[in-house]
Parts: sequence; structure tokens; C-alpha cells
Amino acid sequence: MLVGKSPRSSGPRGARTELEDAELVVLAQSQDVAAYEVLYRRHAGYVMSLAVRIQGSVVDVEDIVHDAFLKAHEQLGELRDPPAFRGWLGAIVVRLVATRMRRRRLLERLGLAVGEPVEIDAIAAAEASPEDRAQLAQLYALLQTVPAGDRIAWMLRTIERHPLDEVARLCRCSLATAKRRISRAQRFLSSHFVAAFPGEAT
Repeated sequence: MLVGKSPRSSGPRGARTELEDAELVVLAQSQDVAAYEVLYRRHAGYVMSLAVRIQGSVVDVEDIVHDAFLKAHEQLGELRDPPAFRGWLGAIVVRLVATRMRRRRLLERLGLAVGEPVEIDAIAAAEASPEDRAQLAQLYALLQTVPAGDRIAWMLRTIERHPLDEVARLCRCSLATAKRRISRAQRFLSSHFVAAFPGEAT
């Protein structure tokens, strides 16, 4: 009886879906296009979700995903720790979103743009209650007035629940700087009565 090949293992791309990120990175660094395609398919959802949660909307999120993977491909040779690909990619996303947020705030101050509405449906869990959704809307509305660096560090720590050292790595700053950013954001939020989101500044 003849048994056909499994779809997961047929062809160059199929065979590579069985590999770990580190192995795929090494292959991609050697100009293996199929390996990089697998990395893209494996992590595109993570990139999109991270960008949406940080900025609170789906505006330009496809462009952010495209730019993140383009930059990652261009800089892949600089990655010295292949198993850390996902976190390294996350840092690229954080930097792109931060740049976009700063540019948007500048345009708003110049009167060349208006604030983007918070898209609760894009960030709230399906089972979230109306009260939870209202608090989330208040939180994101307040965060839009916080400097991008502080906002992102606070969200990575408090919403994404990353350890402090991971927040610092994703933000590409020192641990002390990450702590200061989180503390500033938390003080602002606490002073505006966002009690449902306790901060962790240390």
C-alpha cells in the first residue's frame, strides 16, 4: 500500500515547519527563503496582536507587520542568539509602534491629525463584561496622553505581564530606565483613578 507524504513534510517549506525557530533562523541567515517564510507564518499573528494591544487599534497594523518582518529580514544577520528570534522580533515591533505613536502625537499637536479612537473590539476579550470594556476604554484613552516610551513600558509590564528585564530588552533600554517609565505611567494612571489596573513599578 502506498502512503503519500504528509502535507507538513512535503516540499522545502513543509519540511521546515518541523524545525525550531533557532534552526530556521540559521537557515534564513544563509538566504533560505523558505525558512524565513515559515518564520513569518509562525509569528505574524504574534506581531499583529502585540501591535494592536500596544496602540489600541488596528490602524496601520498590516503596515507594521510588513515593516517589522522587512526590518527583521534586513537585520537577521545581526541576530547572534537564534533561539531569541521571537523576542528580538518583538523589540522591532515595539520600536516601530513607538515611532508611529510619537509621529502621530506630533501631527496632533500641529493640528494635522486627530486622535485615533480606541477600538475596544480589537483589544477586549470576547467574554469581557460591559464594565470591563468600559474600564479598558478609559485606560486606553488615558494612555494616549502618556509619552510613547512610558506607555509601552507600562503596557508590556502590566498588561502583557513581561518580567522587568524582558520589558527593558523589548524597549531596548536599561532596567533602571524601564522602571522609571513604568513608574511615571503608573503615577499618571493612578492619579486619574484607573484603580482596576494596579501597576508594578518595581
